[in-house]
Amino acid sequence: MKDRRNEPLRAKRSLGQNFLTSPDVSRRIAAGLDLSGGEYVLEIGPGRGALTRWLAESHPKRLLLVEKDDELARLMTSEYPGAEVRNMDALIFPWESLAPGAGWRVAGNLPYNIASPLIWEMVSRGAGIDRAVVMVQEEVADRLAAPPGGRAYGALSAWVQSFSEVKKLFSVSPGAFRPRPKVRSAVVRFNSLQKDEKPSDPAALARLLHICFQSRRKQLKRILKNYDILRLESWSKAEGVALTERPEQLSPKAFQRLSHALFRP
Repeated sequence: MKDRRNEPLRAKRSLGQNFLTSPDVSRRIAAGLDLSGGEYVLEIGPGRGALTRWLAESHPKRLLLVEKDDELARLMTSEYPGAEVRNMDALIFPWESLAPGAGWRVAGNLPYNIASPLIWEMVSRGAGIDRAVVMVQEEVADRLAAPPGGRAYGALSAWVQSFSEVKKLFSVSPGAFRPRPKVRSAVVRFNSLQKDEKPSDPAALARLLHICFQSRRKQLKRILKNYDILRLESWSKAEGVALTERPEQLSPKAFQRLSHALFRP
């Protein structure tokens, strides 16, 4: 089989393509999935296959590649005939189709322009995913893994951490890509929480996070002044959180309980 990974191939700016060329980074991403053989593996945006090689060499039970670029999807079909290649936009991937219990592992070098909304959907809808290891812009990685209380912590942090344990694994320099991006990247790992640890009403949580972080510099009592004050005060007392706090001070669990308090029937 001819190795085409080093052949010239023009990256498409419209698709946010920066091809990963570092074998060491690819190997470390694959290692983060902790593959021992026989797993169900999905790669988002395989590109020219720099990471795919390492995933395929782990001998997964099923290898699913999601690639929007028509030319690259054909290349992956040719290079990895044992894989299932879906030529589609990852933003509309049906995450619910990954059956719970299969223990899916997800990897990918995500385009910067879709990383946040893609991860938002993946962690909340992908009940069949046990672990994901993806590369994103380092600023996004810091937001994903940020604890409450700092400027990096926001709606994305609270949402993703409501569904997964999040850890920033390592940073990646621009030199690991062609063409070189203007910013640094980082690899982040998500370990899915148990079902009973996840939000019971994700829609209510999403609604609350949107409301609160639109006005993150305001106090909770001002942001939520138009909602049931008795429920709000009851939550405040039970949670031990003053209503003079700002949204960035609340933990993911506190947001979940507040969404139940305000929006339950």
